[in-house]
Amino acid sequence: MTPLEVRRLGLMAYDEALALQQQLVEDRRHGRVPDQLLLLQHPPVITLGVKARSSRAHVLATDEALAAEGVDLFETGRGGDVTYHGPGQLVGYPILDLKPDRCDVHGYVRDLEEVLIRVAASFGVEAGRVAGLTGVWVGREKLAAIGVRISRWITSHGFAFNVSTNLEHFNLIVPCGITDRGVTSLSRLLGRSVAIDEVERATVASFCKVFGRTEAVPAAPRQ
Repeated sequence: MTPLEVRRLGLMAYDEALALQQQLVEDRRHGRVPDQLLLLQHPPVITLGVKARSSRAHVLATDEALAAEGVDLFETGRGGDVTYHGPGQLVGYPILDLKPDRCDVHGYVRDLEEVLIRVAASFGVEAGRVAGLTGVWVGREKLAAIGVRISRWITSHGFAFNVSTNLEHFNLIVPCGITDRGVTSLSRLLGRSVAIDEVERATVASFCKVFGRTEAVPAAPRQ
């Protein structure tokens, strides 16, 4: 099977992770690295996808209120609207070459949803899709958000799975521009604390099964 280097990066600033993704996309494009899966958490940050560039209507808080909460704001190159990242949320950035047999944008997004549905199931939570909406849902509440970028069939950005996220911070925005649904977390659904590393392990296992990859040890950084 195709190797997948999994990088467990801990807490990483959003701009630092963005720069790393951009470098790895170029490395993947030129065959310098195999497929990658970055797993990390971000300090509190609101990100604006391409749908939100012309309007900040779905950011409900003022700049002053965001600063008071210690929440940064970034424009991104991913698809989608407005979302929130913060500690307790497992963020995954796959850097994959979808050529030659997975060149289907919608299929790729559905595969990411399948990964996260299986992760939820491994903790006894029945999650699923909602017709016409992206992401993974439990009832009317979103458990995981997805927003991707694909450039010449190399992927970046990815998913955010709420493990023990501060759900109050989602009140600063209209998550993904959806006004009539809520947000939840794995810890809230289970009524107990869940460790991020537990969810990381489940995510790697599920990702490898869905995408037909085998986990590889990341190479040492280039000097």
